[in-house]
Amino acid sequence: MNAEQLRHILRAAAAVTGEKVFVVIGSQAILGSHPDAPRSLRKSVEGDTYPKNHPHKAIEVDGAIGELSPFHHEFGYYAHGVAPDTATLPDGWEQRLVEFQVNDPSGTIGLCLEKHDLAFSKLAAGREKDIEFIRELLKHRLLNRGKLRRLIDSEKNEGLKQLLNRNLTIVTSAKSSL
Repeated sequence: MNAEQLRHILRAAAAVTGEKVFVVIGSQAILGSHPDAPRSLRKSVEGDTYPKNHPHKAIEVDGAIGELSPFHHEFGYYAHGVAPDTATLPDGWEQRLVEFQVNDPSGTIGLCLEKHDLAFSKLAAGREKDIEFIRELLKHRLLNRGKLRRLIDSEKNEGLKQLLNRNLTIVTSAKSSL
């Protein structure tokens, strides 16, 4: 997915829900910080999002422009309507959201996870695709390791902190990482 495709998803989500502000939490949130992100970071064909002010309307997004919808079949990408608690995020993430301009007349905007918050959520999920995503962020020097480390160190839940540290060790110890 590229930035224009994410804009298309957000415009379509706005048309479906009547909402104007959407939070983007999945891997494609990187487009908020890096609209021209390397292709290796844009492999996903889904944009994980929910309406900021009415998150319950995410189900409308999923139903109308979600996976296997006519929208997906026509364009090859889709919106995944998610809940605010879908991703595990560090304290204060809401204040660090990155505005992503959709540039449509109705004023729709995306609020994308800041890239270190995105990496935190990927470390918490810990799936192979998440580990690889973080490796690519590091490979392309799009993350500040110290900033990511500070986010992890500030985590109050000790079990989560251990998981984050373990997964970061996996990311950084692989031969393919930098």
